[in-house]
Amino acid sequence: KVIAIDEQLRVIYEDNVHFDKDLPEFKTQGGVYIHSDRLTVTSPVLMWVKALDMILEKMKSSGFSFSEVRALSGAGQQHGSVYWKKGSIQILKNASPELPLHQSLKGCFSVSNSPIWMDSSTASQCSALENAVGGAQHLARITGSRAYERFTGNQIAKIYSQNPEVYKQTERISLVSSFAASLFLGTYAPIDYSDGSGMNLLQIWEKVWSKPCLDACAPGLEERLGCPVPSHSVLGTISPYFIQHYGFSPDCKIVSFTGDNPASLAGMKLQEGDIAISLGTSDTLFLWIQEPTPALEGHILCNPVDSQTYMALLCFKNGSLMRERIRNDCASGSWDEFSKALSSTVAGNNGNLGFYFDVMEITPEAVGIHRFNRDNQQVVTGFPKEVEIRALIEGQFMAKRIHAEKLGYKVCKYDEQM
Repeated sequence: KVIAIDEQLRVIYEDNVHFDKDLPEFKTQGGVYIHSDRLTVTSPVLMWVKALDMILEKMKSSGFSFSEVRALSGAGQQHGSVYWKKGSIQILKNASPELPLHQSLKGCFSVSNSPIWMDSSTASQCSALENAVGGAQHLARITGSRAYERFTGNQIAKIYSQNPEVYKQTERISLVSSFAASLFLGTYAPIDYSDGSGMNLLQIWEKVWSKPCLDACAPGLEERLGCPVPSHSVLGTISPYFIQHYGFSPDCKIVSFTGDNPASLAGMKLQEGDIAISLGTSDTLFLWIQEPTPALEGHILCNPVDSQTYMALLCFKNGSLMRERIRNDCASGSWDEFSKALSSTVAGNNGNLGFYFDVMEITPEAVGIHRFNRDNQQVVTGFPKEVEIRALIEGQFMAKRIHAEKLGYKVCKYDEQM
């Protein structure tokens, strides 16, 4: 996706490339490959480069004035990683303006299919990392999260253990965000603090790589990652390739790219005390936090706007699909009926409470439907339809508040903030 704004923050151009539809030669589904073990999930690196070529060519054809762009930045899916083969930096620096970028870079990657956020194939590497640093809670205290299968440190450990030669051929490892920044910069862009804190490798307090975590994953890893930088760093000016091929100004600045979740916090202009909830297939809660308490559930990331503070991130798997299922069961599949039923009941639901997990939840690790009445007795048969609907909504939001408070978020009444 691309968006251009003017100095008044008005949108003057936007467009997108759809991986499956616009780049059918890569044969992805939802932009990814799900491997035969159903655990390994990757995306082809060259598809990302070709998509960038394609979207910039669309802008060029529309008459977009690249010479007026003063600065550019971006966001990439968190936890994906890209592996640059030895010697690739020279190819990146000297890419021919006569060719699309994907043609120049086609031999540059030691791993052609990048592990991404959907991958869950590194359980053994997660256990090894937690054991190496003294347990899951201690890892969370260092890096902001216990070991997660999608996190980059564990993905690197898997590549090193299964393909040591491939790892040996790798001179730089980028996140998707710093990879995209590298394309515009014409050299390897550093990883920013915020996206870097989703790797199980960065000491979130000191903003440096953790030696015990690096050593537990692979040898010589620090030199392959480079030095992390604040998320709002100006990295340099745009590479000659884009000046010659598209007519960008040589003065166009490249600002550090970050992960999609940190970018949401920045883009929504959250400030200390604010909280945002994205209601999707998975519900995501993120917030600005001053004094975090890393726990076994949820994630603490470095704040992309203010490097001295933090953001907390909680993910709940039973989100919109769970709500849709209760809507279908209790409101004839109609959101209008669902809303009327919700409005017909009182806040607090007369003490009736429910926790609804059709699939194994992330936070907390639980599954099944658990209903309780005002006397704290478990209800097996189910609630009346309107009570069920309010129990679902109140239970979901209560859980979000409880787990946010566990991570250090202080919920205060409006008049206490005034």
